[in-house]
Amino acid sequence: MASGWDWESGEGLLGIDDPAEWDTAYERKERSLGTAAIGLAFNCPLAEASPRIAKAMQLPDAEQRAYAFTAVGTAARVNGELTPELYEALRVEGHKGLAEYAIDDTLAFVPFRRLPSWLKRRKVVTRVRNKLESWWLRSGETVEDAWKALRRRR
Repeated sequence: MASGWDWESGEGLLGIDDPAEWDTAYERKERSLGTAAIGLAFNCPLAEASPRIAKAMQLPDAEQRAYAFTAVGTAARVNGELTPELYEALRVEGHKGLAEYAIDDTLAFVPFRRLPSWLKRRKVVTRVRNKLESWWLRSGETVEDAWKALRRRR
């Protein structure tokens, strides 16, 4: 089905469901491999899509690399887990730049028990920080409400 995919514009590649077609396009050094990786994340078993997504995360084109990280987040949403190679690629990239949203999606959609230890620590730290921020903001609102009440009494 090579003729059905528009590799130049990326049109229709979110529907790609054949890992072999992605491999052939990779060998030809096609332009929209990151976009096609998202399609694989949607349409293929994780074990088949994962090596292609990992390859796409190393593409020289920054835009297509960003789409590959989107594919990781998509895989986490669709499957509720990732493969060890995808976890490792996220760990290497770190919670910054291109991997930020992929890691956030992984933390949101993969059960805690399935996360590797480095992501479990990240999730715990994030929850504690969010709770502390929440308390801090609420205490500020409480002080502000008390101040307003005092000013009304005057």
